[in-house]
Amino acid sequence: MSSNPALRLSRISKRFGPLRANEAISFDLKRGEVIALLGENGAGKTTLMNILFGHYVADEGTVEAFGKPLPPGDPGAALDAGIGMVHQHFTLADNMTVQENIALGTQRLWRMRLDRAAVRRRIEQLSADFGLAVDPAATVSTLSVGERQRVEILKALYREARILILDEPTAVLTPAETDALFRTLKLLVAKGLSIIFISHKLHEVMAVSDRVLVLRSGQLVGERETGSTDRKELAALMVGREIKPAEVSPLKLGAPLLALERISTTPYNGAGLDEVSLTLTAGEITGIAGVAGNGQAVLAALIAGIRHPTSGSISIAGREVADWSPRAALAHGVARIPEDRHAVGSIGDMSVAENVIAERYRSPRFSRMGFLNWKEAGRFAEKLIADYDVKCPSPEARMRLLSGGNMQKLILGRALDPDPAVILASQPTRGLDVGAVAYVHRMLLEARDRGAAILLISEDLEEILALSDRIIVMSKGRFSTPSSRGERTIPELGELMAGHSGEHSDHAA
Repeated sequence: MSSNPALRLSRISKRFGPLRANEAISFDLKRGEVIALLGENGAGKTTLMNILFGHYVADEGTVEAFGKPLPPGDPGAALDAGIGMVHQHFTLADNMTVQENIALGTQRLWRMRLDRAAVRRRIEQLSADFGLAVDPAATVSTLSVGERQRVEILKALYREARILILDEPTAVLTPAETDALFRTLKLLVAKGLSIIFISHKLHEVMAVSDRVLVLRSGQLVGERETGSTDRKELAALMVGREIKPAEVSPLKLGAPLLALERISTTPYNGAGLDEVSLTLTAGEITGIAGVAGNGQAVLAALIAGIRHPTSGSISIAGREVADWSPRAALAHGVARIPEDRHAVGSIGDMSVAENVIAERYRSPRFSRMGFLNWKEAGRFAEKLIADYDVKCPSPEARMRLLSGGNMQKLILGRALDPDPAVILASQPTRGLDVGAVAYVHRMLLEARDRGAAILLISEDLEEILALSDRIIVMSKGRFSTPSSRGERTIPELGELMAGHSGEHSDHAA
């Protein structure tokens, strides 16, 4: 075997106007090695990987794969060199099936017909190997966020990449599926596959990587052998300071604020709800855990007023609401932090000011005699930028130019100002770095202490355990028996998420 590394980046620099995204970054990736790439949102990780994969052209520096220079700005050359990348934001065709997306670009032009049976067999084998259950014949537009991420992982594996870049690959997996993925990665590494593993879950970085690289403000600020560091040191390297977990004050329950009574729905992004009952109480965080596609999406859409029940009732402060809609939800003090901040939570080509008033632009505060009060909208945006420490040039900046963490801070501020009665927080920290996660957790706990009833929907069990006063697991549209803080362990919750305990039934929560 050649002594050349699988990958070599030499003094990579990239600027976008005055913004320094990468500054003279150099490192090697050995054959059969797993490198973890850490950094805050906006630290330059995605830019660096886009340069490697050919989506961006570096201002300075070179990339070599297996000893040969990689032409800049050529994704086809990266694929031919054996580099596979699972992007943080999906690159799937919604109107095509899973197997068509995975096979896209892998077939010779002279072959007029896709061998669907062969593609399906290969996908099913990969799915079994990685514990990534997905229907090859399903249309991507019908899949949940979690299922789409599984397709992205399968797409890279299908192409037999020799270098695999994984960006948050376990965000939607159960603990058992994560363990299975890690076992498979170790087998692939033993055969010579090299992996760059991007994750904000420090326990995963410690479990799967051989070496850790830390980026901050576009520069490589730390390199550690995984066996000689710990989560505390890595977190401090990422953000430049010590990260302290949010403190949870004693529970002070108030009155019931929102109640679902024997609600059933049609399926939406997975399972529908099956006669579930749930009461959200002031001063309490109720955590909903579960694998994507088990009814969490329809539960969130129902509470936001986007979906309607086929049976059952919805009550606010003890009074049934007959005409439930997004406007009714907002009018009754229900604030939402949506699962997908890009597709649902914001409009990328609109300004920050336009986005922060998007759910209340008809209120007297921002509208007078049918005209928007842009001065007040600007003042509100400036307040959120200051209060939530958002790195943003001005309220007029396009939302799409912000990093994921800064975008999420604005959505959080929009939801929490003024104090809402009920907060729907769906995957509120997905894809955020450890500093941003700590900030979001602190804001949710402060809202809880002010008397808000919070429904936290998350596939991150550590987040569920850290924040929730009461924990419910969803499987196939039903609830488990609720458990109190500290009552169940991660393995026990993982069994419920996988549907192995047989406990899910018609429970009121």
